[in-house]
Amino acid sequence: MNVKHNRRSAIKNILAGTAALTTSAMIPSLACASEAGLYQLKGDINHSVCRWCFNNLSLDELCKVAKQIGLKAIDLVGPKDWATLKKHGLDSSMCNGAEINLTDGWNSPQFHDTLVKNYSEMIPLVAKAGYKNLICFSGNRRGMDDETGLKNSTEGLKKVLALAEKHKVVLVMELLNSKINHQDYQCDRTSWGVQLAKRLGSENFKLLYDIYHMQIDEGDVIHTIRDNHQYIAHYHTAGVPGRNEIDETQELYYPAIMKAIKDTGFKGYVAQEFIPLQEDKVASLREAVQICDV
Repeated sequence: MNVKHNRRSAIKNILAGTAALTTSAMIPSLACASEAGLYQLKGDINHSVCRWCFNNLSLDELCKVAKQIGLKAIDLVGPKDWATLKKHGLDSSMCNGAEINLTDGWNSPQFHDTLVKNYSEMIPLVAKAGYKNLICFSGNRRGMDDETGLKNSTEGLKKVLALAEKHKVVLVMELLNSKINHQDYQCDRTSWGVQLAKRLGSENFKLLYDIYHMQIDEGDVIHTIRDNHQYIAHYHTAGVPGRNEIDETQELYYPAIMKAIKDTGFKGYVAQEFIPLQEDKVASLREAVQICDV
């Protein structure tokens, strides 16, 4: 009971320092707080946020909020929106737009021609814009065993990996759960993704370790991160269960997870990818960033 109490108390203490600052006029209130120096982050974690989780705001509004909170980037944004990010001095921490979708991916040779074309066009654009990470997906199994999926993915990705290396772009495959959200997705275990990375043998192919997804499909989050951090280029967050706020209402203790990530020497981005339940969605984002700012 004491451990549970201390865990919840720790998160509440993280949130308590700014709870009184939340108002219904979200963006203006954050701007005032920022000017007052109340949102100074520690600087050891590069914070980002996934665009799709805050579609209630225009991208321009989200960029303003991100700057006010102290974020350095917006996640999952394609070329048409990069100019808006640059206007606000924000990075595109995980570029998208080359993938077909989440289900038709590199594990199926029938999609290789389309994917090679898409990524061959996108990789130079990412590099020209000054960005680094470009997302990709394994696709669904469709009855395929692990070994066949690895073989097919290796053969397909090798067709664009030299181009990625030339342009210093990292192809980042996301780990997604196949239990709840993405049934039949093949890259649903860290071990499978790591095997693929080993076979490709390039610093320009890494994994996106989604903490929410991997808690659902395999658990043992901190141990897995410590053992496999060299293959991980990026992290996503969300509360389990439900994919909502990462506060005391869910089962993961993010301060400990983030400390483990920091202790590996990670210098990439951690992007918030939760779906806010609270009416004040910006306050939820600010609180999540502070929880993760270890």
